[in-house]
Amino acid sequence: MLIGEVARRSGVSARMLRHYESLGLVRPSGRTGSGYREYSGEDVRRIFHIESLRAVGLSLREIGRALDDPGFTPSALVDDLILRTRERIAAETELLTRLDRVHATDPASWEDVLQVLAVLRALGSPSAGARQRAALAPVDEVPVEALVEAALDERDPVVAGALRWALARSDGSAALLAEGLGSPVPEVRERAVRSLAELPGDEAAPLLRDALASPDTVVRGRAALALGAQGEAAAIPVLVDMIVAGRNDTDAADVLSSLADDAAADRIASLLAGRIGDGTTGPPARGRLTQALAGIPGPTASRALTGLLGDADPAVALTAAYLLRLRGDG
Repeated sequence: MLIGEVARRSGVSARMLRHYESLGLVRPSGRTGSGYREYSGEDVRRIFHIESLRAVGLSLREIGRALDDPGFTPSALVDDLILRTRERIAAETELLTRLDRVHATDPASWEDVLQVLAVLRALGSPSAGARQRAALAPVDEVPVEALVEAALDERDPVVAGALRWALARSDGSAALLAEGLGSPVPEVRERAVRSLAELPGDEAAPLLRDALASPDTVVRGRAALALGAQGEAAAIPVLVDMIVAGRNDTDAADVLSSLADDAAADRIASLLAGRIGDGTTGPPARGRLTQALAGIPGPTASRALTGLLGDADPAVALTAAYLLRLRGDG
């Protein structure tokens, strides 16, 4: 068959067939008496093979290897195609996400579109400085979804602080951050609860109350500190647990002290004293619990400290005696 007939039957243009020939992919088996290229049935099958490989994403150079290299492994080619396809899908998905976020800002002009795209690119920059500057951009230029995603991924503490500040000035971030509390990655869960704890208003409070029951001790602790600072008595048991475990125990004791008003002081003192005397708490934890009683006013705390004067642990007994003197009860 001459080149025109091959082009007609295969759907590959004569120009492309000549290009294949220049690359050595196809070599017509013969020539006519007039010097025209003449393709055999085997040549045509090779052309169809080339087109099939192009359809699955191979470059012409890779097709040449696949056709002519006896050591070429098809499975390696498929693995490479899978990897590149996933990379392409990830890139397209990222672009789609960015476009959705630009659309959510309801841009009024091309300048607005370019501004939002620039901020989104900066949030994903390898430069911490660029990410921080993006976090400090005017709120209406940064889609809240992008801010939340950046805050949950950020490892640099300075940039993370800027992102939490930006989220505190944005609307609608609480529910998105709450999704991060269910992440399988502990660091993401911690970033989510820290960001929730710094949101103003009442939107985050019910989400933080739910976090008090989280199986993640870090999440529970961050939620308890935030809620306790807001006067939420629901945080008290978790704060006591933090003192026992020695996790942010000084902060937990300070928050318990701030919660110990006339209505809650006796309850807090009873919880602390109960953990000291329950027989399961070790010496270091008993010492921390005794020190925490120092910030709790009222007769229940004083009676608990008095009962510790004869404690078998000398450190606990000495601490109790010292605290009673400070309270004027010793």
